[in-house]
Amino acid sequence: MNRKFKNIAESQLSISELMLPSHSNFSGKIHGGHILNLMDQIAFACASKHSGNYCVTASVNKVDFLNPIEVGELLTMKASINFTGRTSMVVGLRVESENIQTGIKKHCNSSYFTMVAKDENGKSAPVPGIILTNKNEVRRFARSIRRQEQAKKRTSRFRSDTFNIEEFLPLLASSNSKLELN
Repeated sequence: MNRKFKNIAESQLSISELMLPSHSNFSGKIHGGHILNLMDQIAFACASKHSGNYCVTASVNKVDFLNPIEVGELLTMKASINFTGRTSMVVGLRVESENIQTGIKKHCNSSYFTMVAKDENGKSAPVPGIILTNKNEVRRFARSIRRQEQAKKRTSRFRSDTFNIEEFLPLLASSNSKLELN
């Protein structure tokens, strides 16, 4: 199969949106669900632009809300392809907010969306590879490989048919839990 490759810059995206009162939660901060929705949209756009196909979200890795986003701030999201598999891509996202009066910027979130390309019949479709051109791109690609390996280990260690409770009892000793097994 003759696979083609694309430069990462070809599918990178950046969008900015003013945060409105309608986006806020009960405490007056921008609702996390609204931010996740915007993140999913830009991940979709970036992956679709890279693959040339409709894409679906397969998983989201590590969503930590580092700083609150205020009403009236300008939210900027940057998306880039960090990794390509056969039919999947890892889209790296960075979310920043800016107080447009003071110019002060805050890093609010970094996350990784695994997107899968789909053909017109809904089947997984091959995606172009990426051309790695610098140390940061190689670092992000390698980190995605490691993250996948760690996820496989996590999944197998906690499967109900293979879970070894004795291995994890020491963790419970210092936790805010009470063990009452039947």
